[in-house]
Amino acid sequence: MGKVKENMQRADEIIEAARFSKLDLLVLPEMAFTGYNFPSLAAITPYLEPTASGPSTAWAIRTARRLHCTVTVGYPERTLTTPSRNYNATITISPSGDVIAAYHKSFLYYTDETWASEGHGFFVKPLPGLDRLGGLAGTGGEKLVAHGICMDINPYRFEAPWDAYEFAQHCVRGGAELVVLSMAWLTRLLPQEITVQPSQPDTETLSYWVQRFQPIIKGGRDEGVVVVCANRSGVEGSEFNGEQGRGIDGLGNDVVYAGSSCVLFIQKGAVQVFDMLGKAEEKLLVVDTSQPPKFGLQQGNVG
Repeated sequence: MGKVKENMQRADEIIEAARFSKLDLLVLPEMAFTGYNFPSLAAITPYLEPTASGPSTAWAIRTARRLHCTVTVGYPERTLTTPSRNYNATITISPSGDVIAAYHKSFLYYTDETWASEGHGFFVKPLPGLDRLGGLAGTGGEKLVAHGICMDINPYRFEAPWDAYEFAQHCVRGGAELVVLSMAWLTRLLPQEITVQPSQPDTETLSYWVQRFQPIIKGGRDEGVVVVCANRSGVEGSEFNGEQGRGIDGLGNDVVYAGSSCVLFIQKGAVQVFDMLGKAEEKLLVVDTSQPPKFGLQQGNVG
């Protein structure tokens, strides 16, 4: 947490170590470079970045141009308006280095509520430069893309009915072909438990994600929908710069992230997995969506 330059360097190293000839879309987790588990507004304030012009955006522009791909990265935003507002945000950059989408997290987790305002709702919009993505039948090189951040796929404030499926329903209504999720999703596993079979996904988390996409499973596009879940892995402490936060259980314990980043393909009631990472793997998951998915899911379990 707070080591922005070091985290950017680590991301560059992870990308450099991956094997790929070309990327079309690179998705990083929620608040990728600052860390997520800040205990308060005072703690995160030095790391708030101006809209589309801070260190995370600069990294995304540089990386998009270098790799000739679209880049989505999460960051904590402070708007340039008067009065300013803070948002948990993502920025999406085209291969030429232009801002083509910006999104503010609409459903806040309690950690966000200490410093961020709610976004103004979900969107599905056409984005250029993604015409090479297999399994998507868009035209003119554009794909209808929905962006979300972590808690967005949950019921609003955990108070809305479970079957409201606000985010997934919006994706269906908007005809989304591609769903991009930047995440800092927690697991119920303890720090020592994620080191056991670290290359295996957190199946409880994966099953839950699939459950939250039921409207897409039952009523999504006949041609199919690709869902990208880019999640944080590892552990973050609840204390930062001498300030104690609530932690995962409200008692100040460390937060443990579920990892398990994956790319799903949902079509005609079936959910398949192009590929996935383990619960404690820190690497770039490279997926070719023009090839058949590797796994099938049935009733939330890996088949």
